[in-house]
Amino acid sequence: MLIQEILHKNPICVAPETTLCDAYALMQKEGIRHLPVLQGEKLSGIITDRDLRLATSRLADRPFEPGASVSEVMTTDVRTAHPKDPVERSTQLMRELKIGCLPVVEDGQLIGIVTSADLLDALLRLTGVHHPSGRLDIRMKDSPGELARLALLLSERHINIHSILTYEENNQQARLVLRIGTMEIVSIAAMLCDAGFEILWPPQRSCAE
Repeated sequence: MLIQEILHKNPICVAPETTLCDAYALMQKEGIRHLPVLQGEKLSGIITDRDLRLATSRLADRPFEPGASVSEVMTTDVRTAHPKDPVERSTQLMRELKIGCLPVVEDGQLIGIVTSADLLDALLRLTGVHHPSGRLDIRMKDSPGELARLALLLSERHINIHSILTYEENNQQARLVLRIGTMEIVSIAAMLCDAGFEILWPPQRSCAE
C-alpha cells in the first residue's frame, strides 16, 4: 500500500500571516488538527492544534496573543512524504519523530496530507478486518516452504486468504496472523494443528502447548 492510496487530497491550508485565532477557528470548523502553511504555492511550515494550545497557554513563559501570526509559531523544518512512499515507511518516520501528520509533496507541490488516523485505517485494511472472515494466529518454523505449505493446505479446502501479517519472533520462528474466507476456524485450526502448525488463535483449539 502506498501513501497515494490513503492521503487526503487538496488539504486545507493557511498563509503565514493568518492569525492564531483564525487558524484555531478553521480547525474547529473543519474538524482537523493540522494545517499546512503555504507561502504562495510553497510549503513553508505546518501548525497543529497542539502548537496553538501551547503557544497561547498561560503556562507558557511568553504566551502569544490570539492575534499573532502562525508564522511565529509554526514548525518550519517540515518532514514530508512522497505519494509513492510505502505506508510503512511513513509510519516509521512519524513514530520516530513523534509527529501526527506528514504533508505529501510531489515535484515541489503540496498535493495532500496523511495523518496518524489515516495510517491506522490503512493497518485495518491490511489486516482484512473489513471482510467477513475468520482469524488465525499461527507460529511456525521460519524456513523456506512453510508458508507455501500452509497456503496449499488452505487452497486444497477451497479457502481463500484475505490477508497475511507476519513477523519474526526472537526464537527464529515466524508469527502469522491470517484472515481467511470462512468462519469455521475451529475445524481449520484443528487441521493445521494436525499438519504440524502451532495455533495460538482461536483459543478454543490451541495447539501451542
